Amino acid sequence: MEETTKIAIFKGQKIRKTIYHNEWWFVVEDVVLSLIDSNDPKQYIQRMKFRDSELSKGWVQIVHTLSIETTGGKQQMNCANTEGIFRIIQSIPSPKAEPFKRWLARVGYERIQEIEDPELATKRTRVLYKAKGYSDDWIEKRMRGIAIREELTDEWKKRKVGGDLEYAILTAEISEATFGMTPSEYKKFKRLKRENLRDHMDDLELIFTMLGEASTTRITRAKNTRGFPQNKQTARQGGAIAGNARRELERKSGQKVSTSQNYLKTPQDKTLLKK
Repeated sequence: MEETTKIAIFKGQKIRKTIYHNEWWFVVEDVVLSLIDSNDPKQYIQRMKFRDSELSKGWVQIVHTLSIETTGGKQQMNCANTEGIFRIIQSIPSPKAEPFKRWLARVGYERIQEIEDPELATKRTRVLYKAKGYSDDWIEKRMRGIAIREELTDEWKKRKVGGDLEYAILTAEISEATFGMTPSEYKKFKRLKRENLRDHMDDLELIFTMLGEASTTRITRAKNTRGFPQNKQTARQGGAIAGNARRELERKSGQKVSTSQNYLKTPQDKTLLKK
């Protein structure tokens, strides 16, 4: 995969980062330097690994050597993804690291609360979407879409569909039958990169997405499908129901349902006001 190096600002310090396997990886030395009272992060990291034997044992699992752009050209540097960086921060006994440790503790506590009371997760998701500028009507559709999606994946799990990769293939079947585009093609159509596609759909796009997935769930249950091949067929059938409805609406209205509009720069509720 093509890697792109950018600079992030972390507590006033510049942190180099790069895309690797479709997620951000951060230069470990940069992060450590921003949280310690030393100008020698390499030596500090060695002492840190000596103190924390478990971190040292798992170092090769969380840290990868990646090509990073520097003032002297590209260099191979130790990098970690977000999860790895958080693990490293836990091993830094510095006052500067304490706010991050407290934040991690709070996130962990909130996650336990959500497991005990799933409604809390829904409420927090609504608050996050509202803070990002989405309208109340859009949020209601998005939340309903999440519930329909979870219902479908639960059915796939019961019917021996093999995890995320096969889920992605079945989802692509539904999307292609519904919109004539797979999710990856749809993201390109909307000029998205790593953003969540459904967070950039308007009301009708969300509605037809829900129709395709809800139809697939119903057909799956009615036919009691088992395994990946059978569920791939029902995914096409469920998506075709939404696709037929979409084409009929487009024929009657003279307007396309799929739009290249996204909300990268303009919040969703303000975008709707421009229509």
